[in-house]
Amino acid sequence: MKVYIVGAGPGDPDLITVKGLTLLKEADVVLYTDSLVSEELVKRANPKAEVLQSSGMALEEMVELMSERVRQNKKVVRLHTGDPSVYGAIMEQIVLLKQAGIEVEIVPGVSSVFAAAAALGAELTIPELTQTLILTRAEGRTPVPEREKLRDLAAHHCTIALFLSATLTKKVVKELREAGWSDDTPVAVVQRASWPDQVIVRTTLKHLDEEMGRHGIRSHAMILAGWALDPRLHEKNEHRSKLYDKTFTHGYRKGVSAP
Repeated sequence: MKVYIVGAGPGDPDLITVKGLTLLKEADVVLYTDSLVSEELVKRANPKAEVLQSSGMALEEMVELMSERVRQNKKVVRLHTGDPSVYGAIMEQIVLLKQAGIEVEIVPGVSSVFAAAAALGAELTIPELTQTLILTRAEGRTPVPEREKLRDLAAHHCTIALFLSATLTKKVVKELREAGWSDDTPVAVVQRASWPDQVIVRTTLKHLDEEMGRHGIRSHAMILAGWALDPRLHEKNEHRSKLYDKTFTHGYRKGVSAP
């Protein structure tokens, strides 16, 4: 009596986990978000599986379908884009499934934020520059809690990853400026990270909205902002971690004293 909620990864079908792919190949029923999950990945499912698209279904319809199939002793995989725990709308499914007496197992996936960072060749936490990453979104039709307004989060001046914000770049720029961010702060946008038609835009806070319009990016985009996105970091020999510093002692290596 269990439904498996599996993270499909950001787009590239090879970025699903081994466990997730194993479940997909064993599934009797696959319910997937067809607007976001790669069809190439879905083709790797058990060839005998019942494969259903969820984009046209309401919550109750999805849960009723999954519950019915589980009660028929079928292995049900609910395939979500990225990692289900971040903007995955899974909690509402879990609540109704548990009310129906059905347990849920979540299998994590690669989030689009990390696929975007990989595409950029970026480390999002740079020693002595920023050690914090905030995952959030700009406030649109769905409100955010009062204490989580973007301008307040941005006051930390760390790396910020913005989901679901491609149509709200004017608001993003305004709130980051209100938080004291300079116009030359590096910003990178990755649309459809890891897909064959992936688009990368490197810009600054000042030109973010302009560049989004110029490239026609209005959806499926990850916005990363902060000085960890400075492309010139690759040209510098600064901000090294202590971990590999030859003078730094830790449990596996004794440091060498500096001359």
